[in-house]
Amino acid sequence: QVQLVESGGGLVQAGGSLRLSCAASGRAFRPYGMAWFRQAPGKEREFVVYITSSGGTTYYADSVKGRFTISRDIAKNTTYLQMNSLKPTDTAVYYCAAKINAGPVNLRGSYDYWGQGTQVTVSS
Repeated sequence: QVQLVESGGGLVQAGGSLRLSCAASGRAFRPYGMAWFRQAPGKEREFVVYITSSGGTTYYADSVKGRFTISRDIAKNTTYLQMNSLKPTDTAVYYCAAKINAGPVNLRGSYDYWGQGTQVTVSS
């Protein structure tokens, strides 16, 4: 099993920044990619960004490209999401997820493990 714990969420004004962290622990037999998804009130959970197991390749949703940056520290088993130029429409619960098996990176069903989420609220 892999356990994922998000942290770093909070309340920020529009235009501000936050950095989220996702700490992974436990048992994994294979390398795994990591992603961030988010879910706003009344909306479905949506893909935000993915990073490969090596950290060498990333894929961003159009809505965050140029504002958000994903990175990971393999040795520390931690994945980060740096969020800049935040907008009220970024308000959501942010979840990290681990992808061990094959599948499209932007689909929820491709992921094997999920964290509990951390709230990000952007005020106007």
